[in-house]
Amino acid sequence: MTHDHDLELRPTEAQISAALNPPPGRNGGDLVVETLAGLGATTVFGLPGQHALGMFDALRRSSLRYIGLRVENNAGFAADAYGRVTGEAAPLLLSTGPGALTSLAALQEAAAASAPVLAISSQIPTLGLGGGRHGYLHELPDQAASFRGVVKSVHTVRTQSQIPSAIAAAWKSALTAPHGPVWVEIPQDVLLSETAIPVVTGGDALPEDLPPRPELTAVAADLLSRAARPAIIAGGGVVRADASGKLRRLAEVLRAPVVTTPGGKGAFPWEHPLSMQSWIEDRHTTDFLEDADVLLVVGSGLGELSSNYHTFKPRGRVVQIEADLGKLESNHPALGIHADARLALQALLETVSEREDPTAADRVSALLAKVADRIAAQELTLEQDVLRSVRRALPADSPSFWDMTILAYWAWSAFDAKGPNLLHSAQGAGGLGYGFPAALGAAAADPTRPVLAVSGDGGALYSIAELATARQYALNVTWLIVDDGGYGILREYMTDAFGEPTATELTRPDYVALAESFGVPGVRTTPKTLETDLAKALAAPGPSVVVLPAVLRMFAPTHLD
Repeated sequence: MTHDHDLELRPTEAQISAALNPPPGRNGGDLVVETLAGLGATTVFGLPGQHALGMFDALRRSSLRYIGLRVENNAGFAADAYGRVTGEAAPLLLSTGPGALTSLAALQEAAAASAPVLAISSQIPTLGLGGGRHGYLHELPDQAASFRGVVKSVHTVRTQSQIPSAIAAAWKSALTAPHGPVWVEIPQDVLLSETAIPVVTGGDALPEDLPPRPELTAVAADLLSRAARPAIIAGGGVVRADASGKLRRLAEVLRAPVVTTPGGKGAFPWEHPLSMQSWIEDRHTTDFLEDADVLLVVGSGLGELSSNYHTFKPRGRVVQIEADLGKLESNHPALGIHADARLALQALLETVSEREDPTAADRVSALLAKVADRIAAQELTLEQDVLRSVRRALPADSPSFWDMTILAYWAWSAFDAKGPNLLHSAQGAGGLGYGFPAALGAAAADPTRPVLAVSGDGGALYSIAELATARQYALNVTWLIVDDGGYGILREYMTDAFGEPTATELTRPDYVALAESFGVPGVRTTPKTLETDLAKALAAPGPSVVVLPAVLRMFAPTHLD
Protein backbone atom coordinates (compact mmCIF):
# COMPACT_ATOMS: atom_id res chain seq x y z
CA MET A 1 0.00 0.00 0.00
CA THR A 2 1.40 3.38 -1.01
CA HIS A 3 0.65 6.40 1.14
CA ASP A 4 0.59 10.01 -0.07
CA HIS A 5 3.47 10.74 2.31
CA ASP A 6 5.57 8.07 0.55
CA LEU A 7 4.90 9.74 -2.79
CA GLU A 8 5.99 13.08 -1.36
CA LEU A 9 9.33 11.58 -0.34
CA ARG A 10 10.12 10.23 -3.78
CA PRO A 11 12.69 12.42 -5.55
CA THR A 12 11.71 14.09 -8.78
CA GLU A 13 13.61 13.49 -12.01
CA ALA A 14 15.20 16.93 -11.67
CA GLN A 15 16.37 16.12 -8.14
CA ILE A 16 17.82 12.78 -9.25
CA SER A 17 19.63 14.42 -12.15
CA ALA A 18 21.08 17.14 -9.89
CA ALA A 19 22.20 14.54 -7.38
CA LEU A 20 23.96 12.37 -9.97
CA ASN A 21 25.49 15.27 -11.89
CA PRO A 22 26.67 17.88 -9.39
CA PRO A 23 28.45 20.89 -10.90
CA PRO A 24 32.20 21.04 -10.32
CA GLY A 25 33.83 23.31 -7.77
CA ARG A 26 31.25 22.98 -5.01
CA ASN A 27 32.33 23.24 -1.38
CA GLY A 28 30.77 23.16 2.07
CA GLY A 29 29.54 26.70 1.56
CA ASP A 30 27.46 25.49 -1.37
CA LEU A 31 25.72 23.04 0.95
CA VAL A 32 24.81 25.98 3.18
CA VAL A 33 23.28 28.13 0.45
CA GLU A 34 21.65 25.18 -1.29
CA THR A 35 19.97 24.17 1.96
CA LEU A 36 18.75 27.71 2.61
CA ALA A 37 17.31 27.95 -0.91
CA GLY A 38 15.69 24.52 -0.51
CA LEU A 39 14.00 25.67 2.69
CA GLY A 40 12.55 28.69 0.90
CA ALA A 41 15.00 31.47 1.71
CA THR A 42 15.39 34.14 -0.97
CA THR A 43 17.43 36.84 0.80
CA VAL A 44 20.38 36.64 3.20
CA PHE A 45 22.04 39.34 5.29
CA GLY A 46 25.53 39.46 6.67
CA LEU A 47 29.12 40.52 6.49
CA PRO A 48 32.06 38.38 5.28
CA GLY A 49 35.13 37.40 7.26
CA GLN A 50 38.17 35.20 6.80
CA HIS A 51 36.73 31.94 8.15
CA ALA A 52 33.36 32.44 6.45
CA LEU A 53 34.60 33.01 2.89
CA GLY A 54 33.43 29.57 1.77
CA MET A 55 29.81 30.59 2.39
CA PHE A 56 30.18 33.93 0.67
CA ASP A 57 31.93 32.42 -2.37
CA ALA A 58 29.01 30.01 -2.70
CA LEU A 59 26.53 32.90 -2.83
CA ARG A 60 27.68 33.83 -6.34
CA ARG A 61 26.68 30.32 -7.51
CA SER A 62 23.24 30.55 -5.93
CA SER A 63 19.97 32.36 -6.56
CA LEU A 64 19.98 33.92 -3.09
CA ARG A 65 20.03 37.70 -2.90
CA TYR A 66 22.68 39.08 -0.57
CA ILE A 67 22.29 42.32 1.39
CA GLY A 68 25.61 43.21 2.98
CA LEU A 69 25.68 45.66 5.87
CA ARG A 70 28.69 47.42 7.34
CA VAL A 71 28.45 46.21 10.95
CA GLU A 72 27.39 42.72 12.06
CA ASN A 73 25.02 44.08 14.71
CA ASN A 74 23.25 46.14 12.05
CA ALA A 75 23.05 43.09 9.80
CA GLY A 76 21.36 41.32 12.70
CA PHE A 77 18.83 44.15 13.08
CA ALA A 78 18.11 44.01 9.34
CA ALA A 79 17.53 40.26 9.52
CA ASP A 80 15.33 40.75 12.59
CA ALA A 81 13.07 43.16 10.69
CA TYR A 82 12.98 40.93 7.62
CA GLY A 83 11.82 38.08 9.86
CA ARG A 84 9.17 40.24 11.54
CA VAL A 85 7.77 41.58 8.27
CA THR A 86 7.73 38.31 6.31
CA GLY A 87 7.25 35.75 9.07
CA GLU A 88 10.10 33.79 7.46
CA ALA A 89 13.41 32.82 9.00
CA ALA A 90 15.94 35.45 7.95
CA PRO A 91 19.43 34.03 7.25
CA LEU A 92 22.31 36.01 8.77
CA LEU A 93 25.82 34.99 7.62
CA LEU A 94 28.66 35.88 9.99
CA SER A 95 32.32 35.21 10.55
CA THR A 96 34.09 33.84 13.62
CA GLY A 97 34.94 35.54 16.91
CA PRO A 98 34.65 39.35 16.69
CA GLY A 99 32.24 39.19 13.77
CA ALA A 100 30.02 36.72 15.54
CA LEU A 101 30.13 38.49 18.90
CA THR A 102 29.30 41.86 17.34
CA SER A 103 25.87 40.46 16.43
CA LEU A 104 24.93 39.57 20.01
CA ALA A 105 22.93 42.72 20.83
CA ALA A 106 20.84 42.29 17.69
CA LEU A 107 20.19 38.64 18.49
CA GLN A 108 19.12 39.63 22.00
CA GLU A 109 16.54 41.99 20.49
CA ALA A 110 15.34 39.26 18.14
CA ALA A 111 14.97 36.90 21.09
CA ALA A 112 13.06 39.46 23.16
CA ALA A 113 10.76 40.30 20.24
CA SER A 114 10.39 36.71 18.95
CA ALA A 115 11.84 37.52 15.54
CA PRO A 116 12.94 34.48 13.49
CA VAL A 117 16.63 34.96 12.61
CA LEU A 118 18.81 32.10 11.39
CA ALA A 119 22.39 33.08 12.20
CA ILE A 120 25.08 30.96 10.54
CA SER A 121 28.60 31.60 11.70
CA SER A 122 31.94 30.16 10.72
CA GLN A 123 34.31 28.63 13.24
CA ILE A 124 38.05 28.13 13.45
CA PRO A 125 39.30 24.99 11.64
CA THR A 126 38.35 21.68 13.23
CA LEU A 127 41.98 21.07 14.25
CA GLY A 128 41.63 23.89 16.78
CA LEU A 129 38.37 22.74 18.32
CA GLY A 130 37.99 20.78 21.53
CA GLY A 131 41.41 21.52 22.98
CA GLY A 132 43.38 21.02 19.79
CA ARG A 133 45.75 23.56 18.29
CA HIS A 134 45.41 27.09 19.63
CA GLY A 135 46.31 30.56 18.42
CA TYR A 136 43.93 30.84 15.47
CA LEU A 137 42.77 34.31 14.48
CA HIS A 138 39.31 35.05 15.95
CA GLU A 139 39.51 32.00 18.25
CA LEU A 140 37.21 31.72 21.27
CA PRO A 141 37.45 28.95 23.88
CA ASP A 142 33.78 28.08 23.33
CA GLN A 143 32.11 30.30 20.75
CA ALA A 144 28.71 28.65 21.04
CA ALA A 145 28.67 29.32 24.80
CA SER A 146 28.57 33.05 24.05
CA PHE A 147 25.23 32.56 22.30
CA ARG A 148 23.44 29.92 24.38
CA GLY A 149 22.05 32.49 26.80
CA VAL A 150 20.77 34.67 23.96
CA VAL A 151 19.40 32.52 21.14
CA LYS A 152 16.64 29.95 21.12
CA SER A 153 18.80 27.02 20.06
CA VAL A 154 22.41 26.27 19.09
CA HIS A 155 23.38 23.84 16.31
CA THR A 156 26.99 22.79 15.80
CA VAL A 157 28.37 21.29 12.60
CA ARG A 158 31.63 19.34 12.35
CA THR A 159 31.29 17.57 8.98
CA GLN A 160 29.78 18.48 5.63
CA SER A 161 27.14 15.76 5.86
CA GLN A 162 25.75 17.49 8.96
CA ILE A 163 25.16 20.84 7.24
CA PRO A 164 21.73 20.28 5.61
CA SER A 165 20.18 18.64 8.67
CA ALA A 166 21.62 21.16 11.13
CA ILE A 167 20.36 24.13 9.12
CA ALA A 168 16.95 22.50 8.64
CA ALA A 169 16.67 21.85 12.39
CA ALA A 170 17.64 25.45 13.12
CA TRP A 171 15.11 26.74 10.57
CA LYS A 172 12.36 24.69 12.21
CA SER A 173 13.37 25.95 15.65
CA ALA A 174 13.34 29.59 14.54
CA LEU A 175 9.81 29.30 13.16
CA THR A 176 8.23 27.19 15.89
CA ALA A 177 6.27 29.37 18.33
CA PRO A 178 7.62 31.36 19.98
CA HIS A 179 9.70 32.50 17.01
CA GLY A 180 13.26 33.47 17.79
CA PRO A 181 16.89 33.64 16.70
CA VAL A 182 18.92 30.45 16.35
CA TRP A 183 22.63 29.81 15.96
CA VAL A 184 24.54 27.47 13.61
CA GLU A 185 28.34 27.34 13.48
CA ILE A 186 30.50 25.59 10.88
CA PRO A 187 34.34 25.31 10.88
CA GLN A 188 36.33 27.07 8.18
CA ASP A 189 37.78 23.90 6.67
CA VAL A 190 34.31 22.30 6.44
CA LEU A 191 33.10 25.31 4.47
CA LEU A 192 36.13 25.45 2.17
CA SER A 193 36.66 21.78 1.37
CA GLU A 194 35.38 20.47 -1.92
CA THR A 195 32.31 18.31 -1.45
CA ALA A 196 31.08 15.14 -3.10
CA ILE A 197 27.71 15.37 -1.36
CA PRO A 198 24.87 15.68 -3.89
CA VAL A 199 23.28 19.04 -4.56
CA VAL A 200 20.70 19.85 -1.86
CA THR A 201 17.47 20.09 -3.83
CA GLY A 202 14.86 19.34 -1.17
CA GLY A 203 14.05 20.88 2.13
CA ASP A 204 11.06 20.73 4.41
CA ALA A 205 11.36 21.93 7.98
CA LEU A 206 7.82 22.86 8.92
CA PRO A 207 7.47 24.40 12.36
CA GLU A 208 5.62 22.45 15.01
CA ASP A 209 2.17 23.61 16.07
CA LEU A 210 1.64 24.68 19.66
CA PRO A 211 -2.05 24.07 20.34
CA PRO A 212 -3.69 24.85 23.68
CA ARG A 213 -4.79 22.15 26.10
CA PRO A 214 -8.59 21.84 25.62
CA GLU A 215 -9.38 21.56 29.32
CA LEU A 216 -7.65 24.90 29.89
CA THR A 217 -9.45 26.75 27.10
CA ALA A 218 -12.75 25.30 28.34
CA VAL A 219 -12.16 26.83 31.78
CA ALA A 220 -10.96 30.11 30.24
CA ALA A 221 -14.02 30.31 28.01
CA ASP A 222 -16.33 29.74 30.99
CA LEU A 223 -14.58 32.44 33.04
CA LEU A 224 -14.76 34.97 30.19
CA SER A 225 -18.37 34.18 29.32
CA ARG A 226 -19.52 34.71 32.91
CA ALA A 227 -17.34 37.75 33.62
CA ALA A 228 -18.93 41.03 34.64
CA ARG A 229 -16.01 43.24 33.55
CA PRO A 230 -13.69 41.30 31.20
CA ALA A 231 -10.71 43.04 29.61
CA ILE A 232 -7.91 41.99 27.26
CA ILE A 233 -4.21 42.84 27.06
CA ALA A 234 -2.84 42.03 23.58
CA GLY A 235 0.91 41.63 23.20
CA GLY A 236 3.39 40.93 20.46
CA GLY A 237 2.42 37.26 20.36
CA VAL A 238 -0.85 38.24 18.68
CA VAL A 239 1.05 40.02 15.92
CA ARG A 240 3.61 37.23 15.47
CA ALA A 241 0.83 34.64 15.23
CA ASP A 242 -1.13 36.73 12.70
CA ALA A 243 -4.07 36.50 15.08
CA SER A 244 -5.38 40.08 15.14
CA GLY A 245 -8.57 39.13 13.28
CA LYS A 246 -9.38 36.42 15.82
CA LEU A 247 -8.62 38.81 18.67
CA ARG A 248 -11.08 41.35 17.29
CA ARG A 249 -13.83 38.75 16.90
CA LEU A 250 -13.32 37.47 20.44
CA ALA A 251 -13.37 40.99 21.91
CA GLU A 252 -16.59 41.77 20.08
CA VAL A 253 -18.27 38.54 21.20
CA LEU A 254 -17.26 39.19 24.80
CA ARG A 255 -17.71 42.99 24.65
CA ALA A 256 -14.27 43.12 26.27
CA PRO A 257 -12.14 46.30 26.08
CA VAL A 258 -8.64 45.75 24.61
CA VAL A 259 -5.33 47.49 25.25
CA THR A 260 -2.23 46.68 23.22
CA THR A 261 1.31 46.57 24.59
CA PRO A 262 4.20 48.30 22.80
CA GLY A 263 5.04 44.98 21.15
CA GLY A 264 1.40 44.40 20.25
CA LYS A 265 0.88 47.71 18.44
CA GLY A 266 -1.75 47.34 15.73
CA ALA A 267 -3.09 44.04 17.04
CA PHE A 268 -6.45 45.71 17.64
CA PRO A 269 -8.01 48.58 15.62
CA TRP A 270 -7.09 51.94 17.16
CA GLU A 271 -10.52 53.56 16.64
CA HIS A 272 -12.62 50.53 17.59
CA PRO A 273 -15.25 51.32 20.30
CA LEU A 274 -13.59 48.70 22.55
CA SER A 275 -10.06 49.95 21.96
CA MET A 276 -8.19 51.37 24.95
CA GLN A 277 -5.44 51.98 22.40
CA SER A 278 -1.91 51.62 23.78
CA TRP A 279 -1.85 53.80 26.87
CA ILE A 280 -0.58 50.94 28.98
CA GLU A 281 1.92 53.26 30.73
CA ASP A 282 -0.90 55.23 32.29
CA ARG A 283 -2.34 54.92 35.77
CA HIS A 284 -5.92 55.36 34.57
CA THR A 285 -5.47 52.43 32.19
CA THR A 286 -3.74 50.39 34.90
CA ASP A 287 -6.66 51.05 37.26
CA PHE A 288 -9.12 49.97 34.56
CA LEU A 289 -7.24 46.69 34.02
CA GLU A 290 -6.89 46.05 37.74
CA ASP A 291 -10.67 46.41 38.07
CA ALA A 292 -11.37 43.67 35.50
CA ASP A 293 -12.82 40.57 37.16
CA VAL A 294 -11.39 38.42 34.35
CA LEU A 295 -8.33 39.66 32.45
CA LEU A 296 -7.24 37.84 29.31
CA VAL A 297 -3.55 38.38 28.52
CA VAL A 298 -2.66 37.16 25.02
CA GLY A 299 0.93 36.97 23.76
CA SER A 300 2.50 39.03 26.54
CA GLY A 301 4.63 38.08 29.52
CA LEU A 302 3.47 41.24 31.36
CA GLY A 303 7.04 42.47 31.57
CA GLU A 304 8.29 45.85 32.72
CA LEU A 305 6.60 48.07 30.12
CA SER A 306 3.44 45.98 29.78
CA SER A 307 2.82 46.06 33.55
CA ASN A 308 3.41 49.82 33.88
CA TYR A 309 6.81 49.16 35.43
CA HIS A 310 5.54 46.33 37.62
CA THR A 311 2.99 48.55 39.36
CA PHE A 312 0.08 46.59 37.86
CA LYS A 313 -1.66 44.49 40.53
CA PRO A 314 -4.67 42.65 39.09
CA ARG A 315 -7.49 41.96 41.52
CA GLY A 316 -9.48 39.62 39.29
CA ARG A 317 -8.73 36.29 37.66
CA VAL A 318 -5.98 36.37 35.03
CA VAL A 319 -5.96 34.07 31.99
CA GLN A 320 -2.59 34.15 30.20
CA ILE A 321 -1.98 32.72 26.73
CA GLU A 322 1.75 32.61 26.01
CA ALA A 323 3.88 30.62 23.56
CA ASP A 324 7.09 31.22 25.54
CA LEU A 325 6.92 28.74 28.42
CA GLY A 326 9.40 30.77 30.48
CA LYS A 327 7.05 33.77 30.45
CA LEU A 328 3.96 31.83 31.48
CA GLU A 329 2.90 33.05 34.95
CA SER A 330 6.38 34.51 35.41
CA ASN A 331 5.04 37.83 36.72
CA HIS A 332 1.47 37.14 37.87
CA PRO A 333 -0.47 34.03 38.94
CA ALA A 334 -2.85 33.02 36.19
CA LEU A 335 -4.68 30.27 34.42
CA GLY A 336 -1.65 29.70 32.20
CA ILE A 337 -2.21 28.37 28.69
CA HIS A 338 0.99 27.45 26.87
CA ALA A 339 -0.03 27.91 23.24
CA ASP A 340 0.30 29.85 20.03
CA ALA A 341 -1.99 32.88 20.25
CA ARG A 342 -3.78 32.10 16.99
CA LEU A 343 -4.69 28.54 17.97
CA ALA A 344 -5.71 29.52 21.49
CA LEU A 345 -7.90 32.40 20.34
CA GLN A 346 -9.58 30.11 17.82
CA ALA A 347 -10.31 27.59 20.58
CA LEU A 348 -11.85 30.34 22.71
CA LEU A 349 -13.94 31.58 19.80
CA GLU A 350 -15.38 28.11 19.43
CA THR A 351 -16.33 27.79 23.10
CA VAL A 352 -17.19 31.22 24.61
CA SER A 353 -20.75 32.48 24.96
CA GLU A 354 -21.69 35.90 23.68
CA ARG A 355 -21.94 38.60 26.34
CA GLU A 356 -24.17 41.64 26.42
CA ASP A 357 -22.59 44.75 27.93
CA PRO A 358 -24.07 48.07 26.80
CA THR A 359 -21.67 50.03 29.02
CA ALA A 360 -18.34 48.66 27.69
CA ALA A 361 -17.82 51.24 24.94
CA ASP A 362 -18.83 54.09 27.26
CA ARG A 363 -16.32 52.94 29.89
CA VAL A 364 -13.58 52.86 27.24
CA SER A 365 -14.52 56.32 26.01
CA ALA A 366 -14.43 57.68 29.57
CA LEU A 367 -11.00 56.12 30.12
CA LEU A 368 -9.53 57.66 26.95
CA ALA A 369 -10.94 61.05 27.95
CA LYS A 370 -9.13 60.81 31.31
CA VAL A 371 -5.88 59.92 29.54
CA ALA A 372 -6.26 62.81 27.09
CA ASP A 373 -6.96 65.27 29.91
CA ARG A 374 -3.93 64.04 31.80
CA ILE A 375 -1.59 64.52 28.85
CA ALA A 376 -3.14 67.88 27.96
CA ALA A 377 -2.39 69.14 31.45
CA GLN A 378 1.35 68.58 30.91
CA GLU A 379 1.67 71.14 28.08
CA LEU A 380 3.39 68.80 25.64
CA THR A 381 2.01 70.32 22.45
CA LEU A 382 5.29 70.11 20.50
CA GLU A 383 5.66 66.37 21.10
CA GLN A 384 2.08 65.62 20.12
CA ASP A 385 2.30 67.82 17.02
CA VAL A 386 5.50 66.08 15.89
CA LEU A 387 3.96 62.64 16.35
CA ARG A 388 0.81 63.68 14.49
CA SER A 389 2.94 65.05 11.63
CA VAL A 390 4.76 61.73 11.34
CA ARG A 391 1.47 59.83 11.30
CA ARG A 392 -0.02 62.04 8.59
CA ALA A 393 3.11 61.86 6.43
CA LEU A 394 3.48 58.07 6.64
CA PRO A 395 1.28 56.05 4.26
CA ALA A 396 -1.19 53.89 6.17
CA ASP A 397 0.29 50.62 4.88
CA SER A 398 3.94 51.56 5.38
CA PRO A 399 5.93 49.96 8.21
CA SER A 400 7.93 52.06 10.65
CA PHE A 401 10.94 51.13 12.79
CA TRP A 402 11.75 53.09 15.92
CA ASP A 403 14.99 53.34 17.83
CA MET A 404 15.11 53.86 21.60
CA THR A 405 14.37 57.57 21.50
CA ILE A 406 11.85 59.90 23.16
CA LEU A 407 9.62 60.06 20.08
CA ALA A 408 9.49 56.25 20.08
CA TYR A 409 8.40 56.24 23.72
CA TRP A 410 5.57 58.52 22.68
CA ALA A 411 4.76 56.23 19.76
CA TRP A 412 4.38 53.21 22.03
CA SER A 413 1.45 54.94 23.70
CA ALA A 414 0.08 57.51 21.26
CA PHE A 415 0.77 56.36 17.68
CA ASP A 416 -1.89 54.62 15.60
CA ALA A 417 -0.01 51.86 13.80
CA LYS A 418 -2.95 51.49 11.33
CA GLY A 419 -2.63 47.70 11.40
CA PRO A 420 -0.73 44.71 12.77
CA ASN A 421 2.95 44.18 11.99
CA LEU A 422 3.48 47.79 10.89
CA LEU A 423 5.10 49.45 13.90
CA HIS A 424 8.29 47.91 15.28
CA SER A 425 10.72 49.12 17.89
CA ALA A 426 13.65 47.94 19.97
CA GLN A 427 11.62 47.80 23.16
CA GLY A 428 12.22 44.08 23.53
CA ALA A 429 15.86 44.32 24.63
CA GLY A 430 16.09 48.12 24.52
CA GLY A 431 19.40 48.56 22.71
CA LEU A 432 20.33 51.59 20.65
CA GLY A 433 20.84 51.59 16.90
CA TYR A 434 17.86 49.45 15.85
CA GLY A 435 15.69 51.78 13.77
CA PHE A 436 17.63 52.44 10.56
CA PRO A 437 19.21 49.01 9.87
CA ALA A 438 15.91 47.32 10.74
CA ALA A 439 14.11 49.56 8.25
CA LEU A 440 16.66 48.49 5.61
CA GLY A 441 15.75 44.86 6.25
CA ALA A 442 12.06 45.64 5.88
CA ALA A 443 12.70 47.52 2.62
CA ALA A 444 14.60 44.52 1.30
CA ALA A 445 11.60 42.35 2.17
CA ASP A 446 9.10 44.58 0.38
CA PRO A 447 10.41 47.25 -2.02
CA THR A 448 6.89 48.32 -3.02
CA ARG A 449 6.24 50.38 0.13
CA PRO A 450 8.33 53.20 1.60
CA VAL A 451 9.68 52.40 5.07
CA LEU A 452 10.22 54.91 7.87
CA ALA A 453 13.06 54.76 10.41
CA VAL A 454 13.04 57.03 13.46
CA SER A 455 16.15 57.67 15.59
CA GLY A 456 17.55 60.20 17.97
CA ASP A 457 20.96 61.63 17.19
CA GLY A 458 22.54 59.29 19.77
CA GLY A 459 21.05 56.16 18.23
CA ALA A 460 21.75 57.43 14.72
CA LEU A 461 25.50 57.38 15.38
CA TYR A 462 25.27 53.62 16.02
CA SER A 463 24.16 52.93 12.47
CA ILE A 464 25.38 55.85 10.39
CA ALA A 465 27.61 53.53 8.33
CA GLU A 466 24.50 51.88 6.91
CA LEU A 467 23.83 54.94 4.77
CA ALA A 468 26.31 53.23 2.45
CA THR A 469 24.18 50.07 2.49
CA ALA A 470 21.01 52.05 1.78
CA ARG A 471 22.68 53.73 -1.18
CA GLN A 472 24.35 50.57 -2.52
CA TYR A 473 21.08 48.64 -2.68
CA ALA A 474 18.82 51.66 -3.35
CA LEU A 475 16.61 50.68 -0.41
CA ASN A 476 13.41 52.67 -0.05
CA VAL A 477 13.92 53.98 3.49
CA THR A 478 13.40 57.47 4.87
CA TRP A 479 15.33 58.08 8.08
CA LEU A 480 13.95 60.70 10.47
CA ILE A 481 16.66 61.80 12.92
CA VAL A 482 15.44 63.87 15.88
CA ASP A 483 18.56 65.81 16.85
CA ASP A 484 18.51 67.03 20.44
CA GLY A 485 22.25 67.08 20.98
CA GLY A 486 22.60 64.00 23.12
CA TYR A 487 20.97 61.00 24.73
CA GLY A 488 17.68 62.77 25.39
CA ILE A 489 15.88 60.23 27.53
CA LEU A 490 18.97 59.58 29.65
CA ARG A 491 19.34 63.34 30.08
CA GLU A 492 15.81 63.42 31.51
CA TYR A 493 16.36 60.37 33.74
CA MET A 494 19.58 61.76 35.19
CA THR A 495 18.18 65.24 35.72
CA ASP A 496 15.19 63.81 37.56
CA ALA A 497 17.34 61.48 39.67
CA PHE A 498 20.46 63.57 40.34
CA GLY A 499 19.59 67.17 39.49
CA GLU A 500 21.86 67.31 36.43
CA PRO A 501 22.95 64.95 33.64
CA THR A 502 26.39 63.44 33.06
CA ALA A 503 27.78 61.84 29.88
CA THR A 504 24.63 62.59 27.90
CA GLU A 505 25.80 65.47 25.65
CA LEU A 506 27.14 64.61 22.20
CA THR A 507 29.22 66.24 19.54
CA ARG A 508 27.62 65.06 16.33
CA PRO A 509 28.00 65.62 12.60
CA ASP A 510 25.93 67.67 10.22
CA TYR A 511 23.60 64.79 9.38
CA VAL A 512 22.31 66.40 6.18
CA ALA A 513 25.80 66.98 4.81
CA LEU A 514 26.88 63.52 5.94
CA ALA A 515 23.93 61.88 4.20
CA GLU A 516 24.68 63.77 1.01
CA SER A 517 28.30 62.62 1.15
CA PHE A 518 26.95 59.06 0.88
CA GLY A 519 24.82 60.10 -2.10
CA VAL A 520 21.65 60.08 0.02
CA PRO A 521 19.39 63.16 -0.19
CA GLY A 522 19.02 65.01 3.10
CA VAL A 523 16.87 67.86 4.36
CA ARG A 524 16.78 69.84 7.60
CA THR A 525 13.20 70.40 8.73
CA THR A 526 11.23 72.12 11.50
CA PRO A 527 8.18 71.00 13.49
CA LYS A 528 6.01 73.17 11.22
CA THR A 529 7.42 71.78 7.95
CA LEU A 530 7.99 68.20 9.16
CA GLU A 531 4.82 66.73 7.67
CA THR A 532 5.51 68.18 4.21
CA ASP A 533 9.23 67.36 4.19
CA LEU A 534 8.70 63.84 5.49
CA ALA A 535 5.89 63.07 3.05
CA LYS A 536 8.04 64.31 0.15
CA ALA A 537 10.99 62.16 1.24
CA LEU A 538 8.81 59.07 1.66
CA ALA A 539 7.31 59.57 -1.80
CA ALA A 540 10.72 59.71 -3.50
CA PRO A 541 12.33 56.37 -4.44
CA GLY A 542 15.49 55.24 -2.68
CA PRO A 543 16.93 56.30 0.67
CA SER A 544 16.63 59.75 2.24
CA VAL A 545 17.34 61.52 5.52
CA VAL A 546 15.18 64.10 7.29
CA VAL A 547 16.76 65.86 10.27
CA LEU A 548 14.57 67.54 12.89
CA PRO A 549 16.51 69.67 15.40
CA ALA A 550 14.22 69.59 18.44
CA VAL A 551 14.32 68.86 22.15
CA LEU A 552 11.32 66.69 22.97
CA ARG A 553 10.15 65.81 26.46
CA MET A 554 8.54 62.68 27.83
CA PHE A 555 5.13 62.75 29.46
CA ALA A 556 5.33 62.40 33.23
CA PRO A 557 5.83 58.89 34.64
CA THR A 558 2.26 57.72 34.72
CA HIS A 559 2.88 54.96 37.22
CA LEU A 560 3.77 57.56 39.87
CA ASP A 561 0.50 59.52 39.72
